[in-house]
Amino acid sequence: MSLFTSNDSAALAANHHHCRVPGVGDFSLRPLAVPGDMPLLHGWVTQDYARYWGMQQATLAEVDAAYRALQQGAHSACYLGLYHGEPAFLLECYDPAHDVLAGHYPVAAGDMGMHFLVAPPTRRVPGFTRAVMRVILDFLFRDPATRRVVVEPDVRNDKIHVINRHAGFVYQQEIALPHKRAHLACCTREQHQAALQTAWPVKETL
Repeated sequence: MSLFTSNDSAALAANHHHCRVPGVGDFSLRPLAVPGDMPLLHGWVTQDYARYWGMQQATLAEVDAAYRALQQGAHSACYLGLYHGEPAFLLECYDPAHDVLAGHYPVAAGDMGMHFLVAPPTRRVPGFTRAVMRVILDFLFRDPATRRVVVEPDVRNDKIHVINRHAGFVYQQEIALPHKRAHLACCTREQHQAALQTAWPVKETL
């Protein structure tokens, strides 16, 4: 299984993922469909809650072009996350060695970069965002080639820092990226498993 696959039917089928999170429910992931999912995604990224995503002013055509490029790239891929069969979050994963991030830390073999965006909520589900993070890490670490997940959230995004630390991410340093000042944080398979043992089920909600 490779997170970065061609668009043939066998590869796409292999990159579907199903997971149940205790106390929260059933999740699945599938490759993002371009252009099919773009109106939905445009509705998410242009809302105020998604301001750290940096696409609030983007047109539908611009969102389509951006995700078409990511899906067709050799070192990036996007997935739509479903909750009980309904669209619930977006996952972007990328190889940091082929990203601007490579200029800010020593990339190691097996590193996987990741961004995610939760859909605007239609109802409150306690622990939902933390469950999404658990599903994402379960999916990324399903690939034996993935040894460490790397994130670089905006320093101002206080909520995601709580989510990251809960999942096992260890914060390294602040870095200045072209579009933001970010925290660099990493999570190994072992660190995530240790976090699951001590921090689940979740009592706090975000």
